[in-house]
Amino acid sequence: MSDQTLELKGSLFPLSVLSCPDLSVSALQAQLSQKLAQAPAFFYQAPIILNLTDCQQTPDFVAIKQLFTELKLVLVGVCGASSTLKQQAQQAGLAALQLGKDSKAAVAAAPASKAAPAVNTVSVAMDSKVVEHAVRSGQQIYAKGTDLIVKGTVGAGAEVIADGNIHIYGTLRGKAIAGAAGDSSKRIYCYNLQAELVSIAGNYWLSESLQGEFWSKSACVKLQDDQLVLAELV
Repeated sequence: MSDQTLELKGSLFPLSVLSCPDLSVSALQAQLSQKLAQAPAFFYQAPIILNLTDCQQTPDFVAIKQLFTELKLVLVGVCGASSTLKQQAQQAGLAALQLGKDSKAAVAAAPASKAAPAVNTVSVAMDSKVVEHAVRSGQQIYAKGTDLIVKGTVGAGAEVIADGNIHIYGTLRGKAIAGAAGDSSKRIYCYNLQAELVSIAGNYWLSESLQGEFWSKSACVKLQDDQLVLAELV
C-alpha cells in the first residue's frame, strides 16, 4: 500500500465571469462566437462563471453546457443565482458560487482615478510578487491581490496575470493581464512592447492593435474613459 495520502487544498485561479441578460442558447451562441473570433487563442478552454444577477429567463443549463463545450470553453458554475436557479444549476453539474467582490462596484470607483493628471507614475505595491527570471512559453504566473514584477522577458506563448499592476523589466512578447479582479485603475508597464495581448479589467487589445507608435518601445498600458490607451513610460 502506498504511503501517499490524498491532499485537497483550497486555491484560487483567475476565472472569467460572463454577464448577459439573455441567456438563451441562440443569443449566447451569436455573441460568444463573435467575441471568440476576436481572440480565439486567449479564450481557448477558458473557465467561465455565468453571472445570473440580471438574468431575464430560466436558463437551460444542460444546453448551455453543451454550447460551451462546442465553443471550446469550460463552464464551471454560476453566481448571483436565486435558490431555485442554484438548485437547477447544481442538478446540471455546475457549481454555485458567490463573487467575493462586486464587479460593478470596482468599475464605479474607477472614474475618481481618471480625474487625476495623465502622469504615468510607476508605483509598486510593497508586497509585490517578484519573478527573477524570464517567463517562458507555456508558463503562467499569477499575482493574487498584488502587483507582479518580472525581471526579464515574457516570451511568446507565456501569460502573466495580476490583480494589481504588472511591471516587466524586459520584452513583453506574450500576454499580460492586469486588474484581473476588476480594478480598472491598474496598469501594465514594460520596457519593450511586442505583446500578443494586453488586458486591463477585462478590456483587451491583440497584437495588431498595438503595432503603432509604441511597438518595440517602452510603454504604459492603461484604461482611460473605458478605453485602452498606450502612453510613454516615464
